[in-house]
Amino acid sequence: MSVAPSEEADTTETGVTQTAPPQREPAGNPTPDVTAAPTCKATAAEVFDQLRRHLSPKLALTGSFAGGGAVESSAEGCRITLSDGRSMLDFGSYAVTLLGHRHPTVSAAVHRQLDTMPVSSRSLANPTAARAAARLTAYLGGGLPKVHFGLGGADVVEVAVKLARLATGRTRVVAVHGGFHGKTLGALALTHSPLYRAGLLGSTVDVVHVDPNDADAVQRESASADVAALVFEPVQGENGAVPLPLDTLRNWCADAIEAGAFVIADEIQCGLRRCGERSVALAERLPVDAVLLGKPLGGGVVPLSALVCSERLYAPLTADPFLHSATFGSHPLSCAALPAALDAIEEYAPHGQHLSRLLDESLTRLRACHPGTVHEVRGRGLLRGIDFTTPQAAGRVIMNLAAAGLLVSPCLSRPTTVRLLPPLVATEADLAEALHMLDDAVTTAGCHTTPRNDGQP
Repeated sequence: MSVAPSEEADTTETGVTQTAPPQREPAGNPTPDVTAAPTCKATAAEVFDQLRRHLSPKLALTGSFAGGGAVESSAEGCRITLSDGRSMLDFGSYAVTLLGHRHPTVSAAVHRQLDTMPVSSRSLANPTAARAAARLTAYLGGGLPKVHFGLGGADVVEVAVKLARLATGRTRVVAVHGGFHGKTLGALALTHSPLYRAGLLGSTVDVVHVDPNDADAVQRESASADVAALVFEPVQGENGAVPLPLDTLRNWCADAIEAGAFVIADEIQCGLRRCGERSVALAERLPVDAVLLGKPLGGGVVPLSALVCSERLYAPLTADPFLHSATFGSHPLSCAALPAALDAIEEYAPHGQHLSRLLDESLTRLRACHPGTVHEVRGRGLLRGIDFTTPQAAGRVIMNLAAAGLLVSPCLSRPTTVRLLPPLVATEADLAEALHMLDDAVTTAGCHTTPRNDGQP
């Protein structure tokens, strides 16, 4: 039984009006490609040999499985072309490619900056970063007027916690069971899964993790008056696309504020319309002092992350702008991408809402069609988690999908769950194709599945 959205259901059964994504012009490249990707099996074999020798044998192994012995060669929109000529639909890439690959307006903005000033002197004023910061604060409504740019998500988690501790003079941070905030040493303390902290006992950050179903947890933890910040993901990504209960978040925010602690919403994965809103926390009127953004902020072309925060949280950097800096922070190429990325995200946002409704219907049918294999479907917008009855079933589905031509993202800290991350630029036909492959992969995996008895929710 097909779980893909039917053409008739779009307007009659669900009342959803069909939308089409805005038309994309082909991404141009004004300079010749002098570093062409591998185009033959022999070259792919050399790549895997280099991965084994100089990076990690496990990276070579997983890459070989995912690509069937081929490597990624080029990409545009939702599609990745492999070195053997095959094409794969990309509904993974760990939420970076919200605008697909090589979005033309973002690529053009980066090319223009590359042709003028690709790096900053770090001594003279950087107009590209200034314009990007102004645009980003306005994009989030203007209530959080200060910005610090990084490259990866962990960069801005680190600076947010550092500022909270400095501004309050306190040391403790409250984070959430199931949360993921990065793997650098400070951010890692906030990340809940012990999988990433093995062998790293002790931390430079004093962190306590609280249960998302315990509405009074922050009040209790704040009783000792040593809490500097509460940090949470409104929708947990690595934990399997789990939206945190809004009533709990409201209680937590109120209790943190009453205790004089800062409230920080990590939306590096769930923000920027991935879950429907520019910021989930701000859309739900949570009284946050900061929103952390990343992943698609550079348009899927360049790395970029940002802390967008209040004057009060930013005060230590206002007093000393060199208190936290990095050689490539506020990088001109990345900051040049930001306005173009935000423009494109807003252009595609109505289509993203339509795709989200189609996902709701199709994933509900998927669970109903495969009750012995699919334990639960959850998520919000274009961040969805499909929870299987066993880790083995989830692993088989990922491998079956890769063989069929669909990339998805696993959840390393929740091995029973597979993340489905469609880009905003996906068409209804792309979504239908992906859902057909998913249905087939789950059917095949179900032939080898036994009932779940591990007690995991």
